[in-house]
Amino acid sequence: MIQDLHSHTRYSNCGRDESALVVETAIRGGIELLGVSDHNYGIGDRKARYLAELDALRARYAGKIRILRGIEIATIPAHFLKPGEDLSAFDYCLVEHLDDPTSMVGARICAFADTLGIPTGIAHTDLFGWMNAMGVKPEEFLRALAAHGVFWEMNVNYDSIHGYREHAYVKAFMESSEQQRMVRDAGLRVSVGFDGHRVEDYLPGRVVDTNRFLEAARIPRPFEE
Repeated sequence: MIQDLHSHTRYSNCGRDESALVVETAIRGGIELLGVSDHNYGIGDRKARYLAELDALRARYAGKIRILRGIEIATIPAHFLKPGEDLSAFDYCLVEHLDDPTSMVGARICAFADTLGIPTGIAHTDLFGWMNAMGVKPEEFLRALAAHGVFWEMNVNYDSIHGYREHAYVKAFMESSEQQRMVRDAGLRVSVGFDGHRVEDYLPGRVVDTNRFLEAARIPRPFEE
């Protein structure tokens, strides 16, 4: 199954497109499972409307694509969750800024994921570089992530919003048999996300190729048997 678990719509401050257009673009690109993951601070108090809209799209495009209702959580103080905010209605979340010195979560990602009670992904983060900076043993930390239902994202973005910059950690991982072995041995699931913000920038081939790479490397992805 070709998965893209990172996409943005008009519900994100940095997004622009209607949700239906994002879904239709993914279908044309050969995506079989699409996670819509708008920013928590963009959705704000519109959670019920956002979830209902995605539910309607699930029904509308049933048989053409599987749609998951996601949310991307900023962990810097200015955009963090409100105290007691309930995300249990979402299918999953992506968490960003974990390697930022001001992150409200940081290395406590496993405990944080437990409080959310939904599958949790680490978005666009150089995980191996971060583990090295924290001085933790990679094998132990990776196993802990897997045990707490946390997955790691291969962010394959290349678009105008991000200045056509690629994430070096993705290439490093794909070229490192040792990193792949550690992830595989830990049972850590790895997702793929284009992090799209404009449908005209979408490059589904990057998503497809990375999904195929993970399949060949025998590294499981979220939401697959």
